[in-house]
Amino acid sequence: MMSPNPDARLASAILTVDLDAIAANWRYLRDLARASGRPVDCGAVLKADGYGLGAPPIARRLFAEGCRHFFVAHPDEGAALRVAVPEAWICVLNGLPPGGDSDFVELGLVPALNDLAQVSAWRSSAQRFARPLDAVIHIDTGMNRLGLTAEEATLLVNDRMRLRGLRLALLMSHLVSSEKPADPVNREQLERFRTFVSRMPGAPASLANSSGVFLGTDFHFDLMRPGAALYGINPTPGAANPMRHVATLQARILQVRQIDAMTGVGYNHDWRSARPSRIAVVAVGYADGYLRSLGNRGEVVIGNHMARVVGRVSMDLITVDVTDLPPSSVQPGTFAEVIGPSQTADQVAEKARTNSYEILTSLGRRYHRAYAGVTP
Repeated sequence: MMSPNPDARLASAILTVDLDAIAANWRYLRDLARASGRPVDCGAVLKADGYGLGAPPIARRLFAEGCRHFFVAHPDEGAALRVAVPEAWICVLNGLPPGGDSDFVELGLVPALNDLAQVSAWRSSAQRFARPLDAVIHIDTGMNRLGLTAEEATLLVNDRMRLRGLRLALLMSHLVSSEKPADPVNREQLERFRTFVSRMPGAPASLANSSGVFLGTDFHFDLMRPGAALYGINPTPGAANPMRHVATLQARILQVRQIDAMTGVGYNHDWRSARPSRIAVVAVGYADGYLRSLGNRGEVVIGNHMARVVGRVSMDLITVDVTDLPPSSVQPGTFAEVIGPSQTADQVAEKARTNSYEILTSLGRRYHRAYAGVTP
């Protein structure tokens, strides 16, 4: 059930996050990997505040489902998550910042060590605190972003003393093109990663992100790291989305106005009516993460009818052509579906000429947020 909150009566826009759907998506991915008979674990990537949907309540729900491994990008994200799930294992993907070792140790955060300098610094921390510390070794197998280079990986393999005092919790790499199964770079990365893992025996390994889960059992290793798929984003572009819908954004209609033909609407009159028209003004704008690129391209759903955004997206408002909609369905106070079952984040992203990751992570803080489903 949605948590009751009287503030929702005053909300101009409501973002509803279905925790049951997120939990179901996590179980689906976990069970998909375990169908092969191997004991593969499934973690969860909660960076960018759970892809814009609220990391703490999502983490609590997933922990209750049995998820134990969480990944964030920044140390402060890890600190916030530690409060929400005190017993969870939390890895910071962006690595160990200079001078941050004491905070990492105090909070029980595990850095993804992205170069040999970080390996050395974390080993020194283990010596200074006189206890073994968990470490994740991230190697670059083709992304050319973060991670040990091939040369650094070879040095580490040939000198395991660099890890003395550290508990090797995970070996990981990140896929470049997992959403494109036919791309040969996937197999190239797999072989590079396999070679590294074989030379570092005894440590669990992780390669598969959301789309990587669907590349097959070879990519699953010991721990999968899904992110986007948990939040309903399609991990198999070009095929039906196997994930449940998670996020619904509704924004209130503030005013409906009648305009004459050839009347401009919004800033710079980027759109003019070709006929007498009715325009609904909806309480969402780029300050709320509704991207400006959706001007004259986006759509909303009102009473089961699609209505096109006309004119520019402004900071707090969009204008929508509702001329062909039944007047009874378009009244001040009525909510328009901006993202939801009738128009997913993937579909909004296509209209905005971006990806659904940006759509979700851009969602602002002005929405009233409601969490449907069981909240631990």
